[in-house]
Amino acid sequence: MNLIERLVTGLCRAVLWTSTLVIFVILVCNTALRYASGASLQWANEVPELLFPWLVMSGVVLAAAHGAHITTSFLVEALPARVQRATAVMGWLAVAALYATQAWSTLNMLEIVHDERSQILGIPGSLTYGCVMVGMALLALLALQSAWRACVAGGGRASAGAADAADAPSADAEPARPVAAAHW
Repeated sequence: MNLIERLVTGLCRAVLWTSTLVIFVILVCNTALRYASGASLQWANEVPELLFPWLVMSGVVLAAAHGAHITTSFLVEALPARVQRATAVMGWLAVAALYATQAWSTLNMLEIVHDERSQILGIPGSLTYGCVMVGMALLALLALQSAWRACVAGGGRASAGAADAADAPSADAEPARPVAAAHW
């Protein structure tokens, strides 16, 4: 895992665990308060609703970084190695462009949804839309990295770094073929 992946996954893990912990603590405290006194915290429903999109988007980016999304690659794998690499590079560049377009579109929407406020805390709607923008930008970054890897390392999940040398196949193993899915 290189520096970009470590930074992206570290950020997403921090967001994932923080939002999960905060949501859990709020729900437990509110439930205990409800059973103990019959009252509840008015804002206890809003905060999990605001944090849940951040939790989900950080999970989406983490899944992409770890290659956990479903992929269909049997057609690409049937192609010659050179065509596989070109297909992978073009595919990842298209994916990066689409994610960047979604991030840009969401950025343009932030001003509109900023005026929408949560009922109790008055938090702007741009806070939850911001997670979509950040997530799409991170996914675009990972897709660009996959395009680069496909270009210089022949595709596949492994990079040409020294860490991959330890995992190199034996001399009698079948040679590796470029695979279109570097992050997925």
